[in-house]
Amino acid sequence: MTPNLDRFEKFKKYFSRRKPLIQEVVRETTAGGIVFRRQDGQVQILLTQDAKDRWTIAKGHVEDGEVTRETAEREIQEETGLKEMRVMDWLGKINFRYRRQNSLVLMTMHVYLVQAQGDTNKLKKEEWMNGIGWFSVAESLDKIEYEDIGKLILLAMKKIRQGNL
Repeated sequence: MTPNLDRFEKFKKYFSRRKPLIQEVVRETTAGGIVFRRQDGQVQILLTQDAKDRWTIAKGHVEDGEVTRETAEREIQEETGLKEMRVMDWLGKINFRYRRQNSLVLMTMHVYLVQAQGDTNKLKKEEWMNGIGWFSVAESLDKIEYEDIGKLILLAMKKIRQGNL
């Protein structure tokens, strides 16, 4: 085979690789929260770092019989170790999609404003997480990987200021 033909075959092979066709569309619902506290007069936001090193908020799938507010509280407890909190206002929902093998997953995430209470320094991340921590609002906005969550952090700050929380 000539060198040019060999390169062409490799090139053709590269572009002929296709992902398997989507076989189904799955709808899933999750819920979580923008968890905040005041430390030395400053608002701090609780972020978790997932297995892919992306900083985000605590959230998880809605279980049968749960309403999204209950899911948000349960998932925050499970993912952060916080036991005491006040789930407050619904901030909004985020819709996104991603591919899971042969499925297209259409995800709706409901997000609440959540005030951490009790011992807010006693955090315990789940094993699959790479990190967890409290960050200033500016740091949170820098770290957060998802623009829509960043927008909800700004909305949360507006509600915190308006409510003198």
